[in-house]
Amino acid sequence: MRSARIHRFGGPSVIVVDEVPDPAPGPGQVLVEVAATSFNPTEVAVRTGRFPVPLPHTLGWDVAGTVDGEPVVGWIGGAAAERAAADPARLVPAPRSVPLAHAAAIPLAGLTAWQLVFDHARVRAGERVLVNGAGGGIGGFAVQLAKAAGARVTATASPRSAAVVRRLGADEVVGYGPVGAFDVVLNLVADARVAHLGGRVVSATASDVPGAHVVTRFDAAQLREVVAAVEVDVSGEHRLEDLPELHRRAEAGLLRGKAVVKP
Repeated sequence: MRSARIHRFGGPSVIVVDEVPDPAPGPGQVLVEVAATSFNPTEVAVRTGRFPVPLPHTLGWDVAGTVDGEPVVGWIGGAAAERAAADPARLVPAPRSVPLAHAAAIPLAGLTAWQLVFDHARVRAGERVLVNGAGGGIGGFAVQLAKAAGARVTATASPRSAAVVRRLGADEVVGYGPVGAFDVVLNLVADARVAHLGGRVVSATASDVPGAHVVTRFDAAQLREVVAAVEVDVSGEHRLEDLPELHRRAEAGLLRGKAVVKP
C-alpha cells in the first residue's frame, strides 16, 4: 500500500510516498480503510523533529474511513496511508451529512475547538467572544461552537477567509489587531496583542500570551458531540504526494481552513 512517511527530520522534502506492506492489526485493533486524513500544522513539528518520533514515521493523525464497511472518523497515528491499524476506542461513527473524506477534517481541530470553548474558556450565553485566527481549521470550529453556546462572536480573519467565517456564524469579522473589550479571547495565532483585550484568554498555539494554554486530549464522547454539531469547511482535496507542498504553504501562512489528503 502507499504511505506518506519521513525517514529523517528536516524540511518538507523529507516527506516521501513509500510502498509498504499493509499494517497487521495487533490484539484489540481494527483495520481502517482510509478515505482521507487531513493536514494539521502541528505535523510540521513532527517533521522537523520538535516532536521526536521513531523513524521511519507515517504521517497523519486525523482519519476518516471504514471498518468492516462502517464509516468512522478518529484520531489515530499513521493515517496518511491507504490502510491503518487503530484502537477502535479512538474511532466514532462518521457524520452522514458530508462526504466521508471531508469528515477527516474534524477530529483534532474539532476536539481542540471543543476543549477551548467548553473545557477551558467555559463560554456562556451572552458573552462577547473573540476568535483570533478564525480562518484556520480550529478557528472555524471555534466560531461555530461559541455561537452555539449563545455567545456574540467576533472573528479575526484575512480577506480570503472572511466570507467563510461569516457563513460559519461569526457576528462580526475584523482584520488582525482588533480593538475593544471581550469576555473571552480564543487565541489561535501567536499574537501577543490580544492580551490587552481583557477577559479570559485561552490559547491553542505556542505563544507568550498570558492565560490558559490548551493541549488537546482525545475524548470519544466529545468527538461524537463535535461530529454532530459542526459544519466542515474543507479548503481543498489533495493527494499524498501533495503533502510536502501543504507543509510549505502552512509554514508560509498560506493555508486556509482544513485540507484533506486522500490516499
